[in-house]
Amino acid sequence: MNKKELKEFLDQKVIEYNNPKFLESDPIQIPHRYNKKEDIEISGFLTATIAWGNRKSIINNAQKMMHLLDDSPHDFVLNHTEADLETMQDFVHRTFNGTDLSYFIRSLKHIFNNYNGLEGIFTQNQGKTSLQPTISVFKEHFFELPFERRTAKHVSDPLKGSAAKRINMYLRWMVRSANTHVDFGLWKGIPASKLSCPLDVHSGNVARKLQVLKRKQNDAKALEELDRNLRKLDPTDPVKYDFALFGLGVFEKF
Repeated sequence: MNKKELKEFLDQKVIEYNNPKFLESDPIQIPHRYNKKEDIEISGFLTATIAWGNRKSIINNAQKMMHLLDDSPHDFVLNHTEADLETMQDFVHRTFNGTDLSYFIRSLKHIFNNYNGLEGIFTQNQGKTSLQPTISVFKEHFFELPFERRTAKHVSDPLKGSAAKRINMYLRWMVRSANTHVDFGLWKGIPASKLSCPLDVHSGNVARKLQVLKRKQNDAKALEELDRNLRKLDPTDPVKYDFALFGLGVFEKF
């Protein structure tokens, strides 16, 4: 199909999937359980961090994390004690375990106390056209406290070749408009034009079939190529096509 036909096809798929029904089976339902801005930010970040593998398992384990945080993520992060962190030790989601979760809680407290929270770091360090270099800066700040080496792998670094799928998904949640009641639109200082598609197996395969991506690996170079082509279709909100690519891959086996 030509560019016009491709845009019409993908725009229709965005409408089909970018609506509240999407929440029923997606991990974004976890931060939607909260009303306070900081609770949404923290629950969203922790949920996105474990968002790989079976979606039902992701949602179940994200719920477990929220229970460990007394279902009040911001208050827990700011006021936890070392004894509170001991309750985290049995947590596990694939390779993310209690040691990792404990560090994430400590680091989030550090970030909220010193950098005006997650929003502060991403907003103040945003690049001119992309947030990929910003993610790398965020990772540096996130690991300013003493940490176990194993934990660092749970925050991706685009400057080291990663497509950073989970953190790009989180940024979509926080930045994109809330007008369809899926994403939150909480971070007003970052334009949606700078967001990148959360590139995974599903979206990557569909993108290749639609010829908006040629590179075979799902890495930082592939993401750059996909960004470039999606921004031609919608320069102001290119990541809306995540709904189309993901929906076609997961729900329609396109």
